[in-house]
Amino acid sequence: ISRPCFGMRRQETNPNYHHIMKKTISLGLMMLVSLVVLGQKFEGLALTPPMGWNSWNTFQTRISDQLVRETADLLVSSGMRDAGYTYLVLDDGWMARERDSVTGDLVPDPKKFPYGMKALADYVHSRGLKFGLYNCAGTMTCAGYPGTRGYEYQDARLYASWGVDYLKFDFCNTEGINAKEAYTTMSRALRKAGRPMVFSLCEWGTNKPWQWAKEVGHLWRTTGDIGDVFDGIKKYPTWHSNGVMTIVDMQDSLQAYAGPGHWNDPDMLEVGNGMTASEDRAHFSLWCMLAAPLMAGNDLRKMSRETLAILSDKDAIAIDQDSLGIEASRYANRDSLQIWTRPLQNGQWAVCFLNRGSRPRTFTFDWARENIGARVSGARLAVGGKSDGGATLAVRSAVFRLYDVWAKRNIGTTARSLTATVASHDVLMLRLVK
Repeated sequence: ISRPCFGMRRQETNPNYHHIMKKTISLGLMMLVSLVVLGQKFEGLALTPPMGWNSWNTFQTRISDQLVRETADLLVSSGMRDAGYTYLVLDDGWMARERDSVTGDLVPDPKKFPYGMKALADYVHSRGLKFGLYNCAGTMTCAGYPGTRGYEYQDARLYASWGVDYLKFDFCNTEGINAKEAYTTMSRALRKAGRPMVFSLCEWGTNKPWQWAKEVGHLWRTTGDIGDVFDGIKKYPTWHSNGVMTIVDMQDSLQAYAGPGHWNDPDMLEVGNGMTASEDRAHFSLWCMLAAPLMAGNDLRKMSRETLAILSDKDAIAIDQDSLGIEASRYANRDSLQIWTRPLQNGQWAVCFLNRGSRPRTFTFDWARENIGARVSGARLAVGGKSDGGATLAVRSAVFRLYDVWAKRNIGTTARSLTATVASHDVLMLRLVK
């Protein structure tokens, strides 16, 4: 220990010592900045909430090459791809139970995926879609397959070589692992691998990723897993999933953290997985109001026309994909009636009346007396790269036409009070247009 100290004392007698130290510190700062830049996610991706299909909600680990190819074909033939569902994401269970004993690489399960992942990704790409995979920040995935801990850079290079466009990264088996460190490391690994990928943080909101993940990933889970129930929870022997409304109740304080390229993720869609048509419509409407990623999780091979109509509704999707990127806020709770509002581009608004009760709800809403408004930053209203410094948008400041998103018709204007009836577990979703 004495030798470095002695050496330092000798250096301090050098007349050029302070100059040398300044250059050394400057160089160190430059290196630190470069490391931070390398650690950032790929920019220019997910400027609107990602849309696609994920295998987990219906199939869990019962997945295969054939299922993925059939799903890719159906995303195209059903019109869902053209509606915006471009990411086909293969969740947990795609890999063998052990890494390659020589290279340490992840190995696709040879029975489920006999042709390998590169061939499968090529097929998905040939259908005009993008390909996504799953892994985990821990030593094992949630289903007990090899995790990424200690293999981040190796796995990122492998995904890039296969042509992966989207990585969902879970957080099981992570005892003693710091979430921010783990996700930052994987983000740097993806950037180093060189292939642009959307990075989805599936950390369940435990460590409040909305506070630190904007530079790390493109979307982050805000809650635990969703279940195919409208409200409450769905119990399993060792865990539970959250109903749609249970998740919605957790979103109202998170609006400030979402925007183009960085989205709050209340989990995948359960549309078509056993709820009623009205509940599916309410679920989808609220996800669109929340500027949530729209990741379908149903079996497309058995999809009803009603389910397809909900998932591919262009007016609802247009609200979700609005380029202003402002998440809805809960304007009011009035017994069983909730009102959600969201400012949109061009001074428009989306307003959603949700009936959480077990009976139909009739209400009157006086636009002139209500105080719907939002302060929107100039960056969000920028036109041609120029900011106007911000603006306050308010419904009372103009007369808007009321367009019923699901009924596909105009139902009046804000010059008069709105009286309407909303069925149980259903919504009235309006687009307000000047």
